[in-house]
Amino acid sequence: MAAEKAVVMGGGIVGLCCALALQRRGVATLLIDPARSPPPASYGNAGHIAIEQAEPLASQATLRSLPRRLALFGGPVSLPPRQAGRWLPFALRFARAARPDRFAAGRAALGSLLAQAMPAWRELSDSLEPRGLLREGGHAVVWHGEAAAARGLAAWQGTDVGQARFHAASRDELAWLATAMRTPPAGAVVFENTGQVADPAAVLSALDHAFRQAGGDRRTGFVRSLRLGGGLAEAVLDDGERLRPPHLVLSVGVESGALMAMLGVRAPIIAERGYHIQSPSHAWPAGMPPIVFEERSMIVTRFDSGLRAAGFVEFGRLDAPPDARKWRRLERHAAALGLPAAGPWNRWVGARPTLPDYLPAIGRMPQASNLVYAFGHQHLGLTLAPVTGAIVAALVAGERPPVPVAPFDLKRFG
Repeated sequence: MAAEKAVVMGGGIVGLCCALALQRRGVATLLIDPARSPPPASYGNAGHIAIEQAEPLASQATLRSLPRRLALFGGPVSLPPRQAGRWLPFALRFARAARPDRFAAGRAALGSLLAQAMPAWRELSDSLEPRGLLREGGHAVVWHGEAAAARGLAAWQGTDVGQARFHAASRDELAWLATAMRTPPAGAVVFENTGQVADPAAVLSALDHAFRQAGGDRRTGFVRSLRLGGGLAEAVLDDGERLRPPHLVLSVGVESGALMAMLGVRAPIIAERGYHIQSPSHAWPAGMPPIVFEERSMIVTRFDSGLRAAGFVEFGRLDAPPDARKWRRLERHAAALGLPAAGPWNRWVGARPTLPDYLPAIGRMPQASNLVYAFGHQHLGLTLAPVTGAIVAALVAGERPPVPVAPFDLKRFG
């Protein structure tokens, strides 16, 4: 095969956005991605453009709330005892990252990315077919208990939501939200300028089509190892082929940590698995935005392909078998809320690539001048993919990126 000018490793939402941005800049790009079943988190997310999540989850507030959020007590956070060897080191790093000084720095860094997220999404969406993949209809957070509603509103009022705007739901808005559930909510906040995608799978298909239309090439395969020599990184594929292009972009989610370790770089990433159920048959009200049921730690989104309810954060191994109890709990939540879905529910599990400080890893490896990395976007992969693509394209071109990348450099882990 002729040498490529750029090779992007990873075909999730972040990798695809990087590949498309490079190809549209005139950089001949090869995208390498394995065919996975079930499909990865880019396909299974809640479809929410979450510009309001400007505070990293690595915080003192998260540490204080963790005991009541554990699955052992009915919460959404699962720490499987048999996988403690994976999540315990991560938890210790998380606690260090939650120190007030590091949290403040992380909030500033994450805010700089999120400030560019919606403009980058608009620009990308306007360039894709079909049109209308981005829907800027906001979202709502609801509570059914009066006390929970009062606490929730106060918590949001004390949270840095970046450039997002929200207000307490009016009586008419509460009545409108009630049409999506059996019992009317006691309170809610309505976010005005967040968004969602029409369907995650449709977005990935549109990105892939645009990439190929721009002249990009795609192959099925996976990167078995990375090697360093002569100041350049070399990718070894599963079929034994070796690639040492002028530009190599690493964006393979959770597996990125093991590949970076082969180059002597620490990236303490973990598989933070999420679960969803989806029904193709439903009567979710037309125009209703995503709704977060905060008391149940569940978000429900209407897609073109069906109604999806997503939740849970499960820390552990990427290859661990799924926990069917979590799907059953989501199904019980849906029944208790009276969601207008007929079922049967389709089930999915997938891993978010998460670093202990809940910031992504974006930068260039100093020991290998041809290697740029972009991974570890945790819950914000969909939200930050277009702006990450723009950053990576700028780094490859030797230009100043639209957002400073120093806070996202892997050097922060030593």
